[in-house]
Amino acid sequence: MSVEALDHVNVVTGDLDRAESFYRALLALETRPAPPPLTHDTARWMFDTSGRAVLHLNSLDLPRLFDRDMAPGPTGALHHVAFRCTGYDDTLARISAMALDHRRNEVTAIGLRQLFVADPDGLLLELNFFGD
Repeated sequence: MSVEALDHVNVVTGDLDRAESFYRALLALETRPAPPPLTHDTARWMFDTSGRAVLHLNSLDLPRLFDRDMAPGPTGALHHVAFRCTGYDDTLARISAMALDHRRNEVTAIGLRQLFVADPDGLLLELNFFGD
């Protein structure tokens, strides 16, 4: 396995319109539709000038595959950190060998397989494998 890049940051917000406006104004990110089954009412994906969805804004009521409590505080709205990776089978074998609790997900609309696992401090990691 090798990590190629940080894929995106996911922020849970009580006001999608306000958050979208803020990131558009501050970072000049462009909003485009998120892939199904996400909707404009539950999620906004923000893209950089290269066409990468670097920020995912999610409503409080958006169902999450790997949900958890997010206590108020400096990182309370930070849901997870995502890495674009290669070597899905090798990574899954490592997770199994380490006996880590994890979740798997597929987003077939965009050819994505995902592994979700928490680090020792409880930070949720999303490992993204496109076409791997």
